[in-house]
Amino acid sequence: MGKCVVVVIDSFGVGAMDDVPAVRPQDSGANTCGHILQQLPTLRLPVLERLGLINALGYAAGAMVPSATAVYGTAALQHEGGDTFMGHQEILGTRSQRPLCLPFSAVIDKVEQALRAAGYRVERRGDGLHFLWVNQAVAVGDNLEADPGQVFNVSANLAAIPFDEVRHIGSLVRRVVPVGRVIAFGGWLESSHQLLNATETLEATYIGINAPRSGVYQHGFQVVHLGYGVDAAVQVPQKLHEAGIQTVLVGKVADIVHNPHGVNYPNRVDTQQIMDITLKETQKPGDRFICTNIQETDLAGHAQDVKRYAECLQITDKNLGRLMGAMQPGDCLIVMADHGNDPTIGHSKHTREKVPLLVWQPGIAPACLGARKTLSDVGATVCAFFSAAAPQNGTSFLPLLHTSAAGGGGHHG
Repeated sequence: MGKCVVVVIDSFGVGAMDDVPAVRPQDSGANTCGHILQQLPTLRLPVLERLGLINALGYAAGAMVPSATAVYGTAALQHEGGDTFMGHQEILGTRSQRPLCLPFSAVIDKVEQALRAAGYRVERRGDGLHFLWVNQAVAVGDNLEADPGQVFNVSANLAAIPFDEVRHIGSLVRRVVPVGRVIAFGGWLESSHQLLNATETLEATYIGINAPRSGVYQHGFQVVHLGYGVDAAVQVPQKLHEAGIQTVLVGKVADIVHNPHGVNYPNRVDTQQIMDITLKETQKPGDRFICTNIQETDLAGHAQDVKRYAECLQITDKNLGRLMGAMQPGDCLIVMADHGNDPTIGHSKHTREKVPLLVWQPGIAPACLGARKTLSDVGATVCAFFSAAAPQNGTSFLPLLHTSAAGGGGHHG
């Protein structure tokens, strides 16, 4: 077997999904990769170019050209919208369920009842619209950063309540609400009033805490993301654990995917540090699956900063070269994204785009992987690589990968 490394360049899409005009018209014409390369026509990403980025993009943009030696394709988003959390759950084998989109006011009665039944002290706060104030330290309401109605936040002062308790409150909320995600998080604050002072409303429909303004990110930040319909028992880390293979999660993926039996590097954002950890884990002996998230590209997309996005890509590209140099015959590298975040589209949110799928092994023969119907094909391929049971979702493309005897003796069946 060997190492299988999946590097997710967060938000690096290669063109709007076909359903965008109907389901997400604000993303019409989005192409994160294509538009960055067009705006910076002299930009070169030599490793990604060799891996087949332009092949996956489908047209030459700027100075970069298609590769004759690439193993490439694209993958569509099966989940709705364009979400980092559900994108990674899909990559690791989850068949997404359709969540509802609704304001916290629609479920506040159910949530309040569940929290009171569990013994928590609950007050309603706000004028007209209300959020819940729990044990004088935790606010439960709408997320004001994501697309409205998709996420509820459980925001806490960890100086007044332990994170395990915040996680428990989050799980209670998760059980009674059908939105895509519940995020339970907190940081050390001098006063819980910092949360209350950061209360905001949006569109006269949504009410919650402005997390950056509250200060929770500044000291001792901890977070858990609780997704709708996500069952860790059917995902890649659990399937590999049952086959005796360890999973290593690096960066944001470690914040959002359940991996209790493996090694996790959460709360990492710096691209160089993340790639250094990935290289170190790749160089360790034994079989292992490593999944890494490069988050700074996503942050540049949200900031609508093409130059910063390109700088993050250049750091990633250089480090992919280092990583490939350390990989042994039989190892496998997969480079992909989870959605788009086109910094030129005119808004600062994720864009619903198909993603590149670039695969490399020492000695691999060129191949086209086609237009895959779901990101889960990657998770299915990872399980097949290690001869583990398949995850809930996805079709393996391992049979399309062929290497020379010198490069690894064919794919792992």
